[in-house]
Amino acid sequence: MIEQDTELTSGNMPARFFGGILLGLFVLLGTGYGVDYFLSQGTMPRGTMIGGVQVGGMKRAEAKELLQKELADEIIKPVTITAGQRTSIIDPRAAGLRVNWDKTLDSVESQSLNPIKRILGFFKDTEVPIVSDADPANFRPAVDRVTKELSPAPVDAGIVLTGGQVKVDPAPADGQTVDAEQVEKSILTGWLKPGGVKEHATISHPKYGEKQVQPIVEGPGKKAVSAPLVLHGRDNINGEIPVDRMGEVVTFRPENDEFKIDFNYDRAREIFAEKLITTEKPRVNANITFHGSDRTVTPHSDGVHIDWVKTFDHINERIIADDPRTWDATYIDEPASFTTEMANAATFDQVVGEFTTGGYSQASGVNIARVAEMVDGAMVAPGDTFSLNGYTGPRGTAQGFVESGIIMNGHADKAVGGGISQFATTLYNAAYFGGMEDVTHTPHSYYISRYPAGREATVFEGAIDLAFKNTSQYPVRIVTSAGGGQVTVKLMGVKVVNVESVNGGRWATTQPNTISLSGKDCSPSSGAPGFTTSDTRIVKDLNGNELSRKTTTTVYNPSPIVKCT
Repeated sequence: MIEQDTELTSGNMPARFFGGILLGLFVLLGTGYGVDYFLSQGTMPRGTMIGGVQVGGMKRAEAKELLQKELADEIIKPVTITAGQRTSIIDPRAAGLRVNWDKTLDSVESQSLNPIKRILGFFKDTEVPIVSDADPANFRPAVDRVTKELSPAPVDAGIVLTGGQVKVDPAPADGQTVDAEQVEKSILTGWLKPGGVKEHATISHPKYGEKQVQPIVEGPGKKAVSAPLVLHGRDNINGEIPVDRMGEVVTFRPENDEFKIDFNYDRAREIFAEKLITTEKPRVNANITFHGSDRTVTPHSDGVHIDWVKTFDHINERIIADDPRTWDATYIDEPASFTTEMANAATFDQVVGEFTTGGYSQASGVNIARVAEMVDGAMVAPGDTFSLNGYTGPRGTAQGFVESGIIMNGHADKAVGGGISQFATTLYNAAYFGGMEDVTHTPHSYYISRYPAGREATVFEGAIDLAFKNTSQYPVRIVTSAGGGQVTVKLMGVKVVNVESVNGGRWATTQPNTISLSGKDCSPSSGAPGFTTSDTRIVKDLNGNELSRKTTTTVYNPSPIVKCT
């Protein structure tokens, strides 16, 4: 029994030994924890950092003093905000940012009773977000700017032909977006963090990227710059679009998730014409000028020009496919319609069409006589068009025209060249009765009683023209005379038709309103009603057979009643 008790006591000795050690460690740790807890009362938790400054273990007042000292320079430095691959800068002073040190220190957690947290404080730092004050008037625009700079839109790829190469320009690039509210929050709490503010960005991809670009680059784009386009013209002259100018003709446009190819045919024609223009000639009919009873004939010249529509047939396939890149231009020959021989044989003995108007003022008479002088003797070859504005050119004081009466907005006014519309009306009627084709004419907006209703014309330099085409097989010569209060225009040549004018009467009458004008040039008027009328031109050959019949309707506005104040 004594031996058994000895063995039992001997076997429990290790357990008692390690138990004593554990008890001692527990007592020691408890004592250390108590001492640490006692010593850390009223201090910042161990490992606490604010703005990168270690303030753990410090009293509040000490921490505040240290932070203000250490971060004095940092709070005025520009702050970098980074999101994805983009950065933006904000000036805290300009943005109205200030650190609220008291609220920041208030936000620091008190010393934890958790022994594990207290032990981790020896090895791990904890950055406490700052609490900021901000002036909304300055801070909000700064945040908006930063948000915009950190949120670039994705860049769609483009394709260009330049320098004889096909290039992707611009290159596709991802975009990104950041949340404005989160940016504001991140700046307010983290603008003093070492390294600046880090913000999350949501990436957005371009609609047109490598997938859409490569098929065009490797296909039509590469083909377009594979060799020049050469166009053979007459006289051994060639036009050419070199590969380094192909980008002027071919462009690529994104549409419906792919790239469309556009061809600038006008530009292609211009480039080819740089050389081929010498192979074209305008058609020039013979012309006759008169000096008294003598005539001088300017010889005709046959014309030729390129038919660009036919020439450019299949040009798309020549540029981006496998059709030959060298081919012949298609030309159109244009023989003169009035030759030198015709001019020498032409006669101008018969009155083809004639008209006379009168009743104009002395000042208007000066202008009418001047324009009549300019037009007198003009010849219109078969197939040619006579333009009054084109033939006379400018009609200003430098050309001998004076200020005279005009109708402006229904009432009397004055302008240089007033009265020329009377000559235009006279010329229009001479061409009308001569069977000429009306190319363009514009009636007055308000009826003028000295002109035939529905059969008159006005002109305005650079804007409103009078033009007619000689559709007969004979040339006509315009002969004019002005004086004694009248102007006469005759078309001389070979008469081949008779023309009748039938007026359709007046209807849809409209009454004038009253306007008041001031100034020494004001001219009172009793006004006149507006109305609608028509004119029918009947053209017959010399045997009386009707060749054409055309009705033209004209609407005249009422001329206002003018009262001078």
